[in-house]
Amino acid sequence: MDTRRRSVLAAGAAGAVALVAGCADGGDASTPAPTEGAATPTDNAQASAPSGEELARTADIPVGGGTVFKEQEVVVTQPAAGQFKAFSAICTHQRCTVGSVSDGLINCPCHDSKFRIEDASVAAGPAKRPLPAKQITVEGDSILLM
Repeated sequence: MDTRRRSVLAAGAAGAVALVAGCADGGDASTPAPTEGAATPTDNAQASAPSGEELARTADIPVGGGTVFKEQEVVVTQPAAGQFKAFSAICTHQRCTVGSVSDGLINCPCHDSKFRIEDASVAAGPAKRPLPAKQITVEGDSILLM
């Protein structure tokens, strides 16, 4: 038996198993139950559409600076033109919310820890660990928190 014929038979057998499984669950044979991890039409539609919460417009984040979004507990920076980064706005020292971004630094008002806008590494303590990165994406001129 050639390889093409085996592939067609294997695909047919898989379809028959799905059909029987759908009927065994009391489901409609025309709509077999999705398998775990399988994409559904809804998943595909969501995958192609931008997702996430819009935080700001790109023009709202100054080059060499940033903005703190207290409600979302995130700080977005723009170390160089068109390069956007996001980090947790919760200081790694004692969990205060950072208060501002100035002179290339993210500033915590509680104990004066400072973090670099490029990578959130510690520029001045007492904090010893960098701010954790957050995932954002830029869609057009919108910055979205993922």
